[in-house]
Amino acid sequence: MKKKWAALILTLVLAMTVVLAGCSSKKEPKEALEASAVNAMKMTSYEMKSKVTIKDLQVTSASADNAAASQVMSMLKNAELTIDGVYQNDPQQTEMTLGINLKGDMSMSFNIPMVMTQDKLYVKVPSIPMLPLPEDVVGKFLVLDMKELAEQQGTSFNPDMMNPEKTKKLAGEIMNTLFTEYDGKKYFKDVAVKDANLPDGVDAKQVVQFYVTNDNVKEAADILVNKALPKILDIISKDEYREMLGVNQEDIDQMKKDLNSTDSKDEISKGLNDLKNYLKVNQFEVNTAINKDNFPAYQDAVMNVEMNDPETKDNMKLSLQATSQYSKINEKQTFSIGIPKEADVITMEQLQEKMGATAY
Repeated sequence: MKKKWAALILTLVLAMTVVLAGCSSKKEPKEALEASAVNAMKMTSYEMKSKVTIKDLQVTSASADNAAASQVMSMLKNAELTIDGVYQNDPQQTEMTLGINLKGDMSMSFNIPMVMTQDKLYVKVPSIPMLPLPEDVVGKFLVLDMKELAEQQGTSFNPDMMNPEKTKKLAGEIMNTLFTEYDGKKYFKDVAVKDANLPDGVDAKQVVQFYVTNDNVKEAADILVNKALPKILDIISKDEYREMLGVNQEDIDQMKKDLNSTDSKDEISKGLNDLKNYLKVNQFEVNTAINKDNFPAYQDAVMNVEMNDPETKDNMKLSLQATSQYSKINEKQTFSIGIPKEADVITMEQLQEKMGATAY
């Protein structure tokens, strides 16, 4: 009798284990990230908030020619770049506001709203300090007709070049290729959700980190150049992507040939071996928060590197953080800007005329 009860309890425990395993959607870090990248291609609409902050930027150079450039670059320290946007696939429409905030002695900030349809890009002319613009131009939307611009340059316009759906698909294939090449245990790990410093509104079931350290940066670069890049070129060779990007198959074939040449391989090998002499990776991490629907709802990238050229004595320290948050995925979107009306639009020719009149 006891054996029967023991067998029954064991059976129930095993059954519960199977059920719980089936209900749990948490996967190995690399596998979870690959799945979310594939799922991201199914995002037909969303709201997005992105921010890039340059926490530190120091450039020193022994060359007088580079000294002026170093001063200009130092002005970018603590600069912030933000993008708040809304996207929908059908009908195709994207609107975003680009925010630029420079701090320090040359502090200034301004926003540039933009609207993109299948064949046109509208950019609102901002009021920028130190750049005097005619009053009747500021606040207007500069319209850029991609087809007309292509014809002026003697090329043909492919609407797919402005199709976020196609570019998203291309990015997804490239990301999957990268994930395949990098070892899951060396470059990926789970981060406890409570320790991931996620912003309010991000409900994550799993947070996965991709990381590169100073110890494995040479290997990571070698994988990127020698293993991933040839496969990425194969992806770009596909008709749909090649035409979208406006590149020739001959150019892609030449790049492959160059990569496979003995001289190129020797040069790449030497460059990778020398990497330790001029690149120091203090921190390189990309955290991806995956929600219950397996969408990548939030990403936080942190980079802190130092580059020192032993020959030119040019040195650079760069520390930045970039975040992207996606919400209202595959829901009906609200566009606050909308497609600009004709009365609010100005063409490139009209802008040039008004700028020319102002110059005189």
